[in-house]
Amino acid sequence: MPLPQNAEDFLEWMAVQKGFSPATVAAYRSDLEQFEEWLHREQHTLARPGELEKYHFQDFSAYLFHEGQARSSISRKLSALRSLYRYLMKMNRIDANPAKLVRNPKREIRHPVTLNVDQMFSLLDEAGAEAAGTEGAEKEKAVDRERAAHTRDLALAELLYGSGLRISEALNLDVDDIDPASSVVRVMGKGSKERIAPLSDTSVRALFLWLRVRALLAPPAEKALFVGKRGKRLNRRHAAHVLDEIRENAGLPQHLSPHTLRHSFATHMLENGADLRSVQELLGHSRLATTERYTHITLDHLMRVYDKAHPRSSTRGKDTETDE
Repeated sequence: MPLPQNAEDFLEWMAVQKGFSPATVAAYRSDLEQFEEWLHREQHTLARPGELEKYHFQDFSAYLFHEGQARSSISRKLSALRSLYRYLMKMNRIDANPAKLVRNPKREIRHPVTLNVDQMFSLLDEAGAEAAGTEGAEKEKAVDRERAAHTRDLALAELLYGSGLRISEALNLDVDDIDPASSVVRVMGKGSKERIAPLSDTSVRALFLWLRVRALLAPPAEKALFVGKRGKRLNRRHAAHVLDEIRENAGLPQHLSPHTLRHSFATHMLENGADLRSVQELLGHSRLATTERYTHITLDHLMRVYDKAHPRSSTRGKDTETDE
């Protein structure tokens, strides 16, 4: 169902004035369209936003819950509606914001899916094996392009894990954004916030190899760092497929998404002593609370370290006691 003009104005304001990414604007559009469709069945519309009251948003939330929507999805949709109504208030198109009176459903406890260090190394070793033989291969063009694609896949996997990037951040990189020689990459994160992310040694090497063969896939005018076989910027779906294929070849049982590598990066950093604030900066989180969700994953690891190292730990006492 088409959105009324005030909702279209809001989406344009998000894109132009606030600088939100196309993916974020598209997600907001989808949420508003779903609300508008529900309102239509209730004989209402966002074209008359001043007619809506608190209970309309509560009933919409209840409807989504009975439809089996995850609580996190319901919260996101309510957030989109609050943002719309804040905009309408700002533009003096309404006098009150009933959406802000509605609470989000209690969040499920959902832990990020991660790979352990051994699994992560197996994944990257498999990607490296697929990319092997790229250097110096110049005879059979079709084979060269296939090897170049494997080299790209290794560089992408090393970058996602080595720097903890979001998949959107990695795929939006241009060649000029990355400088392997200085071991840093310039990243445009959420809300158009730029940050500098360090590159691991293995990531630097993988990127050097990819940049040497990138011309086999990318036309001269293409700025994107990662391109598909047609020479255009690599898309999320293909990137997810590539990583899942590497996972399967590595013999890892669980489903792997590009975000799993970012989750693994954060978890391994914390397990090895990085402080929470530093990890927050590396991930580009605006709120520390977002980073704190990784701390529960490292709790078991920390407890093992504590039991092994602390003089007053009961476990250590058992390990060190002697017969008298």
